[in-house]
Amino acid sequence: MEEFQKPKPGGKKRFNFYWIYVILTVILFALYFSGKDETPREEIEMGQLIELLQKGEISKIELVNKENAEIYTKEDPKTVKYTYRIGSLERFEETVEKVQLEKDIQDPIYITNVEHKRWGLDLLLNILLPFGLLIVFWIVLMRGMGRGSIGGGQIFNIGKSKAQLFDKDNVPINVTFKDVAGLEEAKVEIMEIVDFLKNPDKYTKLGGKIPKGVLLVGPPGTGKTLLAKSVAGEANVPFFSISGSDFVEMFVGVGASRVRDLFNNAKQKSPCIIFIDEIDAIGRARGKNPINGGNDERESTLNQLLTEMDGFGTNSGVIVLAATNRADILDKALMRAGRFDRQIYVELPDLIGRKEIFEVHMRNLKLGPDVDRDFLAKQTPGFSGADIANVCNEAALMAARKGKESIDKQDFMDAIDRIIGGLEKKNKIITADEKKVIAYHEAGHATTSWLLQYAHPLVKVTIVPRGKSLGAAWYLPEERQITTKEQLYHEMIATMGGRAAEQVVFGQISTGALSDLEKVTKQAFAMVTYYGLDEEIGNLSYYDSTGQQDYSLTKPYSEKTAEIIDKEVSKLVEKAYQEALSILNSHRDGLTQLAEKLIEKEVIFGEDLELIFGKRPWGNNDKTLEDHEG
Repeated sequence: MEEFQKPKPGGKKRFNFYWIYVILTVILFALYFSGKDETPREEIEMGQLIELLQKGEISKIELVNKENAEIYTKEDPKTVKYTYRIGSLERFEETVEKVQLEKDIQDPIYITNVEHKRWGLDLLLNILLPFGLLIVFWIVLMRGMGRGSIGGGQIFNIGKSKAQLFDKDNVPINVTFKDVAGLEEAKVEIMEIVDFLKNPDKYTKLGGKIPKGVLLVGPPGTGKTLLAKSVAGEANVPFFSISGSDFVEMFVGVGASRVRDLFNNAKQKSPCIIFIDEIDAIGRARGKNPINGGNDERESTLNQLLTEMDGFGTNSGVIVLAATNRADILDKALMRAGRFDRQIYVELPDLIGRKEIFEVHMRNLKLGPDVDRDFLAKQTPGFSGADIANVCNEAALMAARKGKESIDKQDFMDAIDRIIGGLEKKNKIITADEKKVIAYHEAGHATTSWLLQYAHPLVKVTIVPRGKSLGAAWYLPEERQITTKEQLYHEMIATMGGRAAEQVVFGQISTGALSDLEKVTKQAFAMVTYYGLDEEIGNLSYYDSTGQQDYSLTKPYSEKTAEIIDKEVSKLVEKAYQEALSILNSHRDGLTQLAEKLIEKEVIFGEDLELIFGKRPWGNNDKTLEDHEG
C-alpha cells in the first residue's frame, strides 16, 4: 500500500488509518480465543463412554452448557479426562441411567449441569461486533462524503446536480459542425447561438438580450444531441449535459435542489451551455396527470427550472439547450418567450441530407468502387441520421463476416434489407401450401401497386421469412409533403392486394394479412377523423395536437358520430378491397406468372414485373425505398 509510505510535509511518515483496522482485528481475535481452556483432553464416542460406565471408572459427569459432557475418572477426580459431544440430551441421559441400572452399580453417577461463561466470545458477539460495524459504517460514510463531487451518488450529495461537464480541463468536446450533416436549416439557426457566446458585446451594445433557451424538437435519432454538442465545440465553452430523468428521485425536493445546483455551477463557469436531453421528463404540462396529486415531485422540479430560467436573477452567459420529441406536451410556461425563446425543428433528412450523412459515416470505411452515395440516399427514405449510421455499421459487419477486403454496394443493400425487414430466417419450416399462399399474397401486393397510378411501384419482393413476417416487399415511394385523398386511397388498395389475391386464387382468406389490415384500418380512420376526407363526416378533424386527449375519459364526438365514423371507415376499407379484387381478376394471368416466378426464385425485382405487365405509364418519379410486410 503506497499510503503507508506517504510522508507528511515535515518529513515524517503520515499515520495511516488502516492501522486502526489491523489493531481492531488483533483485539477481536484475542477476545475470541480468550477464556478457552487449552488442557489436553480426549474426545470419546458413545461406545467408549458405556464401557467406562460398566467398569465403574467414572467419578463424575458434568454437562457444560448442555452441549458437551466433561468426564472425570476415579484415577484423577479433579481433572477432566474425556469429553463427549452431545447430539440428543434426552437420549444421552437415558443411556447413562440405563447402563448403570443394568450393571446394578451401588454408587451410581448422576449428571450435573454446569454453565461456563465465555466472557470473551460473548463480549465480542454481543457488544464489540455490533458497535464495530457501526463505526466502520460511519467511517465509510464520512469518507464517501469527502469524495463527493458534482455528480456524486452519496447520500449527502443526493441534491447535487448529476450533469456531466465537458470542457478543456475536464472532457474536451471535439464535435464541430463538420460532424453534423443533413441539418443545414437547423445549423443556420443555431450558429447564432455560437456567435452569441463568442461575441456577446456585438448584440448587447445595441440593447439586445442574449436568448436564454433554445428548444430542439424532432423525431428520435435526427441528431438533436449531436447538434447541441457541436454548438459547445464550436463556441469552445463549458458544456453541462444532463437528462431530464436525472432530476427526479424518490425523495421530495431532490429535483429542485439539483436544478439550483446545476445553475449555480453554470454561473461559475459562465459563459457556458446547459443541455437538458428529453426535457419532457420534467417539463410535462402541470396539473394534467390525474394519477399524481398536487405535491408531484416533477412539478416542483419544473417550477424551480422556470424560476432559474427567468425569476428575479439573471443568468448572464448561460444558455439552456433542450431536446425533446414531444414538444406538444410541454408546459406553456416553459415554452413562452423569455425562457425558451426559440424552437428549432430538427426534421428527418431529405434526399440531399441523407447523402451528406452517408458521406460523414463513410469517412472511416473501406469502400468498394461500386458504392454510390446518391443511390443509397434514394434507397433510405424516412431514415434518420442514427438509422443511416446503423446501415453503415451493419454493412461493414456483413462484409467482414464474409471475409471481404472492402464494403461493396450489395453489403449496403443487405444492411438496409436487414434493418427494414429483419434478419432472414431461411431455416424456418414452411410447407409447400403455405409457401404458395405467401407467394400469391406478395404477388397481389406487387401487381396492384404496379397497376395503380399513385401506389408505390415495387423494387423487390421476397418470400424468405424476415423477422416476424413470412414475406416482405420493398417499394419506391415518392417523397411528398402533402398527400391527396386519391393517393391515400390507391395506397389502401395496394395494401389490400395481398388478401384480395388469396380470395381470387384460393377462394379463401388467411391470417397472413394481419399487418395489412392494421395499416389500412389506421389509415382509413385517419382519413375520416383527422384529415376531413370523408363526405359524411365533412370538413371536421378530431385530432388533438396538445396530446391531452389521452387523459380524457370522453371522446371529442358524440355516440352518434362514433357510429358514423365506424360505418365510414368500414365502407372505405371494403371499397378498397373490392377495387383490389377487380384489378386482380382483370390481370389474373399476370398475377399467376408473377407468383410462380416468386415460388421458383424466392426473390424477384421490378424488372420482372416490367416483363409481365409492361412499363408503368406514370414513371417512377425518382422514387426511394420503403418496406411493406405481407
